[in-house]
Amino acid sequence: MTVELLILLVVIVTALAFDFTNGFHDTANAMATSIATGALRPKIAVALSAVLNLVGAFLSVAVAATVAEGIVRLDAVSGHELLIIVYAGLVGGILWNLLTWLFGLPSSSSHALFGGLIGATLASLGWTGVVWAEEGGGVLYKIVLPALLAPVIAGMVSALGTWSVYRITRGAEPGKVTTGFRWGQIGSASLVSLAHGTNDAQKTMGVIFLALVAHGTVTADTEIPIWVIAACAIAIAAGTYLGGWRIIRTLGKGLVEIESPQGFSAESASAAIILTSANFGLPLSTTQTTTGAILGTGIGRGAEVRWSVMGRMAVAWLLTLPAAGIVGAVCWALAHYIGGLAGVLIVFALLVGLAGLMYRRSLRDRVSSHNVNDPAPPSTPPPGAAPAPPEPRAAFRTPAGEEA
Repeated sequence: MTVELLILLVVIVTALAFDFTNGFHDTANAMATSIATGALRPKIAVALSAVLNLVGAFLSVAVAATVAEGIVRLDAVSGHELLIIVYAGLVGGILWNLLTWLFGLPSSSSHALFGGLIGATLASLGWTGVVWAEEGGGVLYKIVLPALLAPVIAGMVSALGTWSVYRITRGAEPGKVTTGFRWGQIGSASLVSLAHGTNDAQKTMGVIFLALVAHGTVTADTEIPIWVIAACAIAIAAGTYLGGWRIIRTLGKGLVEIESPQGFSAESASAAIILTSANFGLPLSTTQTTTGAILGTGIGRGAEVRWSVMGRMAVAWLLTLPAAGIVGAVCWALAHYIGGLAGVLIVFALLVGLAGLMYRRSLRDRVSSHNVNDPAPPSTPPPGAAPAPPEPRAAFRTPAGEEA
């Protein structure tokens, strides 16, 4: 086995690891509101989402064909150089995903990946290696503008939908309305999961395909191999089943108090926008779309919106590209200047070590399927102060309204 083949295998494993983190990082996009309203029990919700992410990954490869196209000039390099850029970008994306998961912040996995690739490209090719603004492409048109527009559009659609739903059902019996929309949420949340698999799994497919082209295993005109599609589908489904409970709690309980009609409106708006973008091959951020939709439900209902939580999310969104980019650039420098397989393995060891540290830190305030619907704990009290008594745990209810 040659050194180049070993490096390719490390890149593929790292890409699938990114896909895995994408899965548990973004489970909240589909299932947070259904879990918060009790439409689905937590474990059932993530299992359903995992299956539908798996199915969605096989439905289209339109997004995979556009990953990194028109954002970075990766056609300016080939072979080992290209593999190192892709590898460093993936490491940057993974570490940012894990850090935001640790803090329960729903940031964009897509932007983390693009940020890592941009940072590694800048370190390798310089300023001209990135397409900043160009008609039909570039960072401005493919990342910045969609990041600004997607949550706003999703919020407007969701707010209108929520207002309409409450307007139409205002004379109906509340119990029947709740039960009906809980059943509706199962369908709408399933659609978001399917859309997520169709959109996000393909980004990793595109990255692995790019690595295979760099290695010379396939040509740029070859169709994406079925094993790549299957591997990415399984990785994102496995990550989804893991849960990502910290982010689920933030979206389900931290931003707006969600009722079942709101959850149905948010999920329907998100699914419509994500599927439309996937149809046109646009690598949209499902996280920002869903967050905007959830925020819109609070506005449409006239409910309290926790703007401080939204502010923390917005800061994470702003930092995603530069932070992942810095990590991508540093990882490229390490792999490039150490050189060969040794440089790649040192970066891999760094990735594993930092991931392990973040996982250990998460165990101090563990969030799981058992406490995901509990309110987020307040900030740590000053030394000597008595801790606040825990709030009663919300009961899970089936769509029929029975307590689980």
